[in-house]
Amino acid sequence: NTLLLLEHPHVYTRGRLSKPEHIPLSPEDLVAQGIDVVETDRGGQVTYHGPGQLVAYPIVNLRDWGGPLKYVRNLEQVIICALADFGINAGVEQGLTGVWVGNAKIAAIGVKISRGVAHHGFAINVDPDLSKFAQIVPCGITDRRVTSMAQLLGASTPEMPAVQHSVARRYGRGMGYRMGRIRNSLVGQLASPGGSEMRTTVE
Repeated sequence: NTLLLLEHPHVYTRGRLSKPEHIPLSPEDLVAQGIDVVETDRGGQVTYHGPGQLVAYPIVNLRDWGGPLKYVRNLEQVIICALADFGINAGVEQGLTGVWVGNAKIAAIGVKISRGVAHHGFAINVDPDLSKFAQIVPCGITDRRVTSMAQLLGASTPEMPAVQHSVARRYGRGMGYRMGRIRNSLVGQLASPGGSEMRTTVE
């Protein structure tokens, strides 16, 4: 069981339910902005990842833990609790996945569970370039905006390592794991004996 915490370069990712019109940019526009487009096998639709956004990829065995709906609801609570650590009052919206502050989305969730193992994960907008979201139809939603911790907190926005620490701690608590940190150089040696230990790598 491993939790990867990282930031991506500029990229739009498509989920299984994505529609071509949700990324209306031409190939030339994408190249000019240095944005890749990547097809994924996660649920959901189109979203943006980039610098200033914390992306969390839990790779966990859920066979004895619970089903997909329970897992996604738990991820929402992990994010809500992590944001509360920094004074942000976030919540969920009926019928919509992700975490919201008012009518604005601050975190997206997209997972896949295969043979009882969950992968993909969630993304929290710490201080990304929000204009990249304005160029697409994020998560297929046209009537809501996207926000970030920086937009809400201004000069009080925490540094990325502080958010990483909070997310790792809250994830471990929510899942019932004991968390332990490993270095990037050990990512290729992540075989775990199982049990309640959760390994965290930060890039």
